[in-house]
Amino acid sequence: PGRRPGGPAGRRRPPSAARRENRAGLAFVSPTVVVVLVVVLLPILWTVLLAFQRARLVDIQGMGLFGRWSWDNFSAVFDSPGFWPSLTTTLVYSVGGTAGSILLGLVAALALRRPFPGRGLLRGAMLLPYVAPVVAVTFVWQVALSPQYGIVNEWGRRWLGWDDPVAFLSTRRYPLDLLGWHVHVPLALLTVIAFETWRYFPFAFLFLLARLQAVPATLEEAARVDGATPTQRFRYVLLPQLMPVIALLSVLRFIMTFNKFDDVYLLTGGGAGTDVAAVRVYDFLTARYDVGAAAAQALVLAAVLVVLLGVYFAAFVRKAREDES
Repeated sequence: PGRRPGGPAGRRRPPSAARRENRAGLAFVSPTVVVVLVVVLLPILWTVLLAFQRARLVDIQGMGLFGRWSWDNFSAVFDSPGFWPSLTTTLVYSVGGTAGSILLGLVAALALRRPFPGRGLLRGAMLLPYVAPVVAVTFVWQVALSPQYGIVNEWGRRWLGWDDPVAFLSTRRYPLDLLGWHVHVPLALLTVIAFETWRYFPFAFLFLLARLQAVPATLEEAARVDGATPTQRFRYVLLPQLMPVIALLSVLRFIMTFNKFDDVYLLTGGGAGTDVAAVRVYDFLTARYDVGAAAAQALVLAAVLVVLLGVYFAAFVRKAREDES
């Protein structure tokens, strides 16, 4: 005789605790996966498709996924005047801005790690360059560095004996006499790097200060008892504790600076030797209305960044293995 559906054999077993936990985990993760898919993955795929098609700004609405694919956009990017110098400028800007912000953040963290009156207020003031709107701080720098009414040139004429005002943001090469050598320095690029250092050193300051606060005081006390100088205590006690944080900051800040657009564009518009790759992507899109070439330039920029990071991580892993052995 057949068994009834309502009998013991027809009943479903209740889900186990592990299965219930898996379902709950999927329910919590699903919104994040959907957001990442829509906000990150789909735009990347759309950029790849545009990079291999002849696409103007007016053609975007009527374009399909399977158009006429070609390498013309990449040829236009590689053959465009100033492409290779822009990569060199981007690399110099990224390395200089990353190193400068980490170094200044380290100096600030070392200076503010010990308690003194007003330390909390000063720590809070350190964050102002990072949290202030970029439009506001770039405007302040443009006013302060103006050759007509800037306070920097006024101080230079009054205290440093400058004969003529200096156009910091519009001078590609500025002649200097250093120890008898006549050199030309990329003034606008150095000014933009200085702005990048000043604006983003609080980011490094927070990380490094948190790590310094976690260093056991007994390590420095033991080094001080052994007669170590402040420089030796920093080199042999504090710096090894900070190196993992510095390595992480180097990667994060390099990625952020390599893709930076708004700071450079608001300060110089990409002129006077500050034509970084991100500004060129914007120029391809707005000046030429060539969406395909802009997408191709963005992919080239991403590929260069991946290669540089691959070299960095390979060297970092090799160094870690040498230290373990």
